[in-house]
Amino acid sequence: MKITIVGAGAVGASCAEYVAIKNFASEVVLIDIKEDYAEGKAMDLMQTASLMGFDTKITGSTNDYSKTANSDVAVITSGIPRKPGMTREELIGINADIVKSVSSSLIEHSPNVTIIVVSNPMDTMTYLVHKTTGLPKNRIIGMGGALDSARFKYRLAEALGCPSSDVEGLVIGGHSDTGMVPLTRLATRNSVPVSRFLSKERISQVSEDTKVGGATLTKMLGTSAWYAPGAAVSSIVQAIACDQKKMFPCSVLLEGEYGLNDLCIGVPVILGKDGIEKIVELDLDEAEKAKLQESSKGVSNTNGLLDLKK
Repeated sequence: MKITIVGAGAVGASCAEYVAIKNFASEVVLIDIKEDYAEGKAMDLMQTASLMGFDTKITGSTNDYSKTANSDVAVITSGIPRKPGMTREELIGINADIVKSVSSSLIEHSPNVTIIVVSNPMDTMTYLVHKTTGLPKNRIIGMGGALDSARFKYRLAEALGCPSSDVEGLVIGGHSDTGMVPLTRLATRNSVPVSRFLSKERISQVSEDTKVGGATLTKMLGTSAWYAPGAAVSSIVQAIACDQKKMFPCSVLLEGEYGLNDLCIGVPVILGKDGIEKIVELDLDEAEKAKLQESSKGVSNTNGLLDLKK
């Protein structure tokens, strides 16, 4: 199983590290436009192999996509990261050109690849890959919901004063500060609704803290987060590579599901060797449906900023 990660920055390198440590891939290729940067990150990571006990081979390349040939899964993290005060949507112009070029280069050398998009604005970049590559819809996946749900579970566990392993929760909708829809009604602690333990006010605060999870870290760190995004991507890669049939909220192209068409937005999917194997339609209540519809309008507006004729 060969995995390519485009962009050897903090998120890409973290993803490579987590994939290697989990030891399910035979090879991970890091690629970056900065001379020797990916090679250096790969060498640094390989020098941990005997210490961490993994056999995955990690190599780096400066913009040579022939090294990515026959990749099973490719992750696109490249693009400019958010700075404090920036929205994900502000990145669209520069990152759209990068993602379009990268996806084309990947498919040239790996026509059967499954692409996972991390670059922001993530839902719109995922939509761009659909519109410009011709890959089947099951092989184009946006990462956002997996990360947002992990942040939701962190906030729930924090509020409950319990381990994260006790908690289940999903975030659907757009991967943006205003578009996320944390499904608080369906969140549980060991199958018991969290509403049994937390007040409405506290649950509402958890929801709001989840929505601004990325912005909060960007303000604190001075740039986008990387540990949790890297871990989220590695989990999606593993679900595909190991045919795990796991369910994650991911940004996927909808064609009537949830009453939405011609946009990519976060909903639960089953991931396996064929990429997206099933879109799971939840029974949302009227308030949740309304929030998802509102989120979809924001995503559609951002999609409208794309120049698909370039």
